[in-house]
Amino acid sequence: MRIAQVAPLYEATPPKKYGGTERVVSYLTEELVKKGHEVTLFATEDSVTNATLVSCSKTGLRFGTPLTDPLATHFAMMHEVAHRSNQFDIIHFHVDYLHFPFSSSNSYHHITTLHGRLDLPDLIPLYKKYIDIPLVSISHNQRKPLPFVNWLQTVYHGLPNDLYQLNANAGQYLAFIGRISPEKRVDHAIEIAKAVGMKIRIAAKVDKVDEEYFKTNICHLLDHPLVEFLGEIDEIEKKNFLSNAAALLFPIDWPEPFGMVMIEAMASGTPTIAFNRGAVPEIIENGLTGFIVNDIPSAIKAVNNIPLICRKSCRQIFEDRFTVEHMTNNYLDVYSRITAKKRTIATLNNQNTIS
Repeated sequence: MRIAQVAPLYEATPPKKYGGTERVVSYLTEELVKKGHEVTLFATEDSVTNATLVSCSKTGLRFGTPLTDPLATHFAMMHEVAHRSNQFDIIHFHVDYLHFPFSSSNSYHHITTLHGRLDLPDLIPLYKKYIDIPLVSISHNQRKPLPFVNWLQTVYHGLPNDLYQLNANAGQYLAFIGRISPEKRVDHAIEIAKAVGMKIRIAAKVDKVDEEYFKTNICHLLDHPLVEFLGEIDEIEKKNFLSNAAALLFPIDWPEPFGMVMIEAMASGTPTIAFNRGAVPEIIENGLTGFIVNDIPSAIKAVNNIPLICRKSCRQIFEDRFTVEHMTNNYLDVYSRITAKKRTIATLNNQNTIS
């Protein structure tokens, strides 16, 4: 099958450090190539792939100058994708709704995986304008704000089977990884660690939009003997960071669409203590791969119950549910259904024309 993958341009594919969507696109692209498909990746010039790379920006736009206009660069990419569309059996978009005006007025086969939150009021009128666009969700919970759109399937993210290794021995610290932002609640993670008297190591980036929040609400919390702030770490550092932790803390305060770090921890054998928001109940099996809690006191109790979790079982459940092979096979099923449906419609139209 000739498949185009259209990645966001904010990071390289895969990203050098933080970047969930681009990392998923990379895993999917490389697995499709491995399975023998002819794949073209639209991404940044510094992306690394075994697919055919179409460069759409020099580097990730997150690292651009203040004069960088990310929308202009993305719209130029949409034009390039549409221009080449007859080269592909299907185009898989990962850029939210940016391509909708192009795709709705063209006849190419396409799907869109929505990677972000959808509980924003401004999205409702937009998606009602494009109600027929075929969409894939990354969790069932993600769909709730937009039940009226053309959902095809939920496909959970997956990781290469050998990317993380099981560490059967629990470490001595709690881990937090992600972004420093109000919805991620690193302040709650610090409070939990202090309450149980365990060291917490924080590997997190601070986006420009969150700099004031970081300075005002978080900085002073880092000045504590139990708290170690590492900043943003790369993929190699992340492997050791997660596998050597006693548990991952995931005290989110928003409808998380998926939560990639939970399956990264799972692949390492590290349990997750997560607040019951968004996709968490779809990813974490309570008592098997971690604990799902509703508040800080429950999280404190869960930390004390970490020895009840079998780290080997965490790894096994990852292999059963969240490998890149599972993810890729599910997407190939969606691709086949889309292209088969289009072929059927084309055949019927031809028959009607002849008769």
